[in-house]
Amino acid sequence: MEDHGEWMLALIGATPEGKKELVGFQVGVRENAQSWGELLIDVKQRGLRIAPQIAVGDGALGFWKALDEIFPGTRHQRCWVHKTANVLNKVALSVQANMKRDLREVYWAPNRACAEAAINVFAEKYALKHGKAVECLTKDREALLAFYDFPAEHWDHLRTTNPLKAYSRRFATGRCGRKAHCRPQLPG
Repeated sequence: MEDHGEWMLALIGATPEGKKELVGFQVGVRENAQSWGELLIDVKQRGLRIAPQIAVGDGALGFWKALDEIFPGTRHQRCWVHKTANVLNKVALSVQANMKRDLREVYWAPNRACAEAAINVFAEKYALKHGKAVECLTKDREALLAFYDFPAEHWDHLRTTNPLKAYSRRFATGRCGRKAHCRPQLPG
């Protein structure tokens, strides 16, 4: 309500069982490395002794810079809701519905190999006409697929920072939709 805006920075953690808990929050002048660093140092000083295994965030460079300074061993996971919006912003509205469907093939893949295959298909399909969208997706490939290195029961929560989007989805066993090696092999 004032002339200048302030950012509410929040850290939400998850126990090994998947229970989410507010770890810390503060008002920041900006969403920059200094503000995020202050929050991360605060939670560390209040007793966070073990570095998080993985952190999920959008493309805000300040968060990642501060995280790497305070908890250098923590893996990065880019938020799929934010990344999808970033990719779709690179193309005309007429392309977005099909492209969004193809992006879902990546982040709902039943395993990392299928996700990698879906990214490759996406890149082949769109590179010629929509190179900027392909580059936006592929430059963060490792950080977008990091969640696959954790137990599958946590994937829904690791894909996004948006708690409304982190809903449970059931997929057909082995469904990839792109490569035969991702489908279950039937005997005989």
